[in-house]
Amino acid sequence: MTTLVCTSASKAAAPAAQTLPYPSFSSYVRARQPVLLRTARSLTGNPSDAEDLLQTALAKTFVAWERIEDHRALDGYVRRALLNTRTSQWRKRKVDEFACDELPETEPVPGGDDPAEQQALRDAMWRAIMRLPARQRAMVVLRYYEDLSEAQTAEVLGVSVGTVKSAVSRALGKLREDAELGLVRS
Repeated sequence: MTTLVCTSASKAAAPAAQTLPYPSFSSYVRARQPVLLRTARSLTGNPSDAEDLLQTALAKTFVAWERIEDHRALDGYVRRALLNTRTSQWRKRKVDEFACDELPETEPVPGGDDPAEQQALRDAMWRAIMRLPARQRAMVVLRYYEDLSEAQTAEVLGVSVGTVKSAVSRALGKLREDAELGLVRS
């Protein structure tokens, strides 16, 4: 008696395993760390806390590395781990208050602008971005805040690269002409 074996399925499975975008966890971290660190900074607002948050999220991802079947979804997995970890930290935080006679004054940053002015500019920028049409806003955020290329942005949104280029150009023009941003920059 002869047993039939499907050889095409086993041959098809072998190349798929070899063409993973990130063959190892360390190669994934080396390739995506800057983008993920930016996301962590947007969640914490503090570079040191962002590094700690990213380290914790990457540790959780490392533990689950073998269970993650679709390596194309790794960024989403890590971003969800970042968000969940930050939410847990926020819920567990302990606020200590100490009474003192004098308020501590922060040292001015040498050669840097006033942090309040920097924050005012960031806030004004986000308000201006939020006034853009939804499609332009999505393209600007993906292109400049998530640091995706024009081709990657086009793929995510399901449009052509030319559409991304023209929409981002129009959006940047609107941001340059925004009255509120002009007041803050002056």
